[in-house]
Amino acid sequence: MLRQARIATLAVLLPVMAGAAGITPQPPEAQDTIMGGPEQPVQVTANAGFDHWIAGFRNRAMAQGISKAVLDRSFDGIDYNADVIQKDRNQSEFTKTIWDYLDSAASDTRIANGKAALAAHRDLLGRIEAVYGVEKEVVVAIWGLESAYGTFRGSTPMIEALATLAYDGRRGAFFESQLIAALTIVQAGDVDPRAMTGSWAGAMGHTQFIPTSYLDYAVDFTGDGKRDIWSDDPSDALASTAAYLSGFGWTKGQPWGVEVRLPDGFDVELTGERIKKSPADWAALGIRDVAGNPVSDHGPASILLPAGAKGAAFMIFQNFHVIERYNTADAYVIGVGHLADRIRGGDPIRADWPREDRALLLAERRELQERLTSAGFDTQGVDGKIGPNTIAAIRAFQRKAGLVPDGYASLDILKRLR
Repeated sequence: MLRQARIATLAVLLPVMAGAAGITPQPPEAQDTIMGGPEQPVQVTANAGFDHWIAGFRNRAMAQGISKAVLDRSFDGIDYNADVIQKDRNQSEFTKTIWDYLDSAASDTRIANGKAALAAHRDLLGRIEAVYGVEKEVVVAIWGLESAYGTFRGSTPMIEALATLAYDGRRGAFFESQLIAALTIVQAGDVDPRAMTGSWAGAMGHTQFIPTSYLDYAVDFTGDGKRDIWSDDPSDALASTAAYLSGFGWTKGQPWGVEVRLPDGFDVELTGERIKKSPADWAALGIRDVAGNPVSDHGPASILLPAGAKGAAFMIFQNFHVIERYNTADAYVIGVGHLADRIRGGDPIRADWPREDRALLLAERRELQERLTSAGFDTQGVDGKIGPNTIAAIRAFQRKAGLVPDGYASLDILKRLR
């Protein structure tokens, strides 16, 4: 789902968000989807407050240029969708570790299906790469993670879902802006409101664009006069994805990242996205790729330890941050990049992961922040999100405790604080 549609910030641990609705029968990948299982049947209910909200919204929409005819057509038969609200309120409770996430994101099935998708659409993807300068394997990898190569696009009615979330969700203003954008798409004639379907959170089509991103970046690659990301033909959706990445500065030929090995005694406080050095400077500090060679110069790079000092290490480049514009989670970016590498014929990640560890639940992440702050390591708030402030606090605690200061929010750290 595109970055603007982020419902929860993802860092080291990836919340398992309710994903796109399943297609029956489910393809093998859909059962292994990183975005959770298939949606349950939509639950709608009468809601007088919702009806009143729609009446007020219609006036606001018309003031922004949406015609009465489009509103009448789009809201015909719309009900309050309780299932959408339930998913929105529950979606950040559960987490996956990055290794569990990558086991799914780059599973044998997903890799094999990605190679098959690449072969089936090679001419189309080659033309898209020629126009936008984004490697076809990267576009296919996003397609694979977002909708299992088009087999898992979602069947939730967008107008109903966005209206429900705008009325009764946690981010009403955001979802109202998405609803206005969705109606703008309908008014432009790109799609009938009944055919505008996607995930419960408002992401649509083969590569899960939210409406505002659609308006800014979707393209009519087929030349039929419509930017159709919903149809079985993935041409417009895949080209739109490449246009999106290109628009945020994708550099063709630059890797997203390279798996590396750190030398004994390496100062892990030099890791993290905020510290950038040239590959030559990192090589001077003893960092090598998994074959033992210095990493080629692809521009300024950072060293990322997504599972702390006990897991894999990556030297990441600017294209890593371009993929972040699609989804800010480190796990997602690594998932896209690694899946693209595997589709291209690359090797699995070599390093081991700390598989004896488990992900912290939301309540535990909040407890971690509370205990760190109480112990004198201020996390600048308690929200259950492991961001830069919490990582810095963990590192400070680790230094004082004589531990490797990698900033990783592990169960061991929480137990020590307890």
